[in-house]
Amino acid sequence: MQNFKELKVWEKSHQITLDIYKVSACFPKEETYGLTNQLRRAAASIPANIAEGCGKNSQPDLANFLKYSLRFSE
Repeated sequence: MQNFKELKVWEKSHQITLDIYKVSACFPKEETYGLTNQLRRAAASIPANIAEGCGKNSQPDLANFLKYSLRFSE
Protein backbone atom coordinates (compact mmCIF):
# COMPACT_ATOMS: atom_id res chain seq x y z
CA MET A 1 0.00 0.00 0.00
CA GLN A 2 1.41 3.40 -1.04
CA ASN A 3 0.62 6.96 -0.13
CA PHE A 4 -0.82 8.31 -3.38
CA LYS A 5 -0.25 11.93 -2.34
CA GLU A 6 3.50 11.35 -2.63
CA LEU A 7 3.22 10.41 -6.32
CA LYS A 8 3.96 13.16 -8.84
CA VAL A 9 1.49 11.65 -11.28
CA TRP A 10 -1.28 12.00 -8.69
CA GLU A 11 -0.25 15.59 -7.89
CA LYS A 12 -0.28 16.56 -11.57
CA SER A 13 -3.58 14.83 -12.31
CA HIS A 14 -5.16 16.44 -9.25
CA GLN A 15 -3.95 19.87 -10.39
CA ILE A 16 -5.35 19.26 -13.87
CA THR A 17 -8.69 18.37 -12.31
CA LEU A 18 -8.71 21.61 -10.32
CA ASP A 19 -7.80 23.56 -13.46
CA ILE A 20 -10.59 21.92 -15.47
CA TYR A 21 -13.13 22.76 -12.77
CA LYS A 22 -11.95 26.39 -12.82
CA VAL A 23 -12.01 26.71 -16.61
CA SER A 24 -15.30 24.88 -17.05
CA ALA A 25 -17.00 27.22 -14.58
CA CYS A 26 -16.92 29.78 -17.42
CA PHE A 27 -18.73 27.49 -19.87
CA PRO A 28 -22.25 28.43 -20.95
CA LYS A 29 -25.07 27.35 -18.63
CA GLU A 30 -26.57 25.11 -21.32
CA GLU A 31 -23.42 22.96 -21.13
CA THR A 32 -23.79 22.27 -17.41
CA TYR A 33 -25.10 18.74 -17.95
CA GLY A 34 -23.24 18.12 -21.20
CA LEU A 35 -19.64 19.01 -21.90
CA THR A 36 -18.95 20.53 -18.47
CA ASN A 37 -20.12 17.45 -16.62
CA GLN A 38 -18.29 15.06 -18.92
CA LEU A 39 -14.98 16.94 -18.69
CA ARG A 40 -15.16 17.17 -14.91
CA ARG A 41 -16.01 13.50 -14.41
CA ALA A 42 -13.25 12.36 -16.77
CA ALA A 43 -10.66 14.60 -15.11
CA ALA A 44 -11.64 13.60 -11.57
CA SER A 45 -11.53 9.90 -12.38
CA ILE A 46 -7.79 9.99 -13.14
CA PRO A 47 -6.50 10.92 -9.65
CA ALA A 48 -9.33 8.90 -8.07
CA ASN A 49 -8.20 5.72 -9.84
CA ILE A 50 -4.57 6.37 -8.89
CA ALA A 51 -5.58 6.82 -5.25
CA GLU A 52 -7.75 3.70 -5.26
CA GLY A 53 -4.99 1.63 -6.84
CA CYS A 54 -2.52 2.76 -4.18
CA GLY A 55 -4.91 1.47 -1.54
CA LYS A 56 -4.76 -2.06 -2.91
CA ASN A 57 -2.39 -4.63 -1.46
CA SER A 58 -1.00 -6.11 -4.66
CA GLN A 59 0.99 -4.76 -7.57
CA PRO A 60 -1.39 -6.29 -10.16
CA ASP A 61 -4.32 -4.44 -8.56
CA LEU A 62 -2.36 -1.18 -8.61
CA ALA A 63 -1.43 -1.77 -12.25
CA ASN A 64 -5.10 -2.28 -13.18
CA PHE A 65 -6.15 1.01 -11.61
CA LEU A 66 -3.26 2.83 -13.29
CA LYS A 67 -4.48 1.39 -16.61
CA TYR A 68 -7.95 2.76 -15.85
CA SER A 69 -6.39 6.19 -15.29
CA LEU A 70 -4.63 6.01 -18.63
CA ARG A 71 -7.88 5.25 -20.42
CA PHE A 72 -9.43 8.48 -19.18
CA SER A 73 -6.39 10.56 -20.02
CA GLU A 74 -6.24 9.56 -23.71
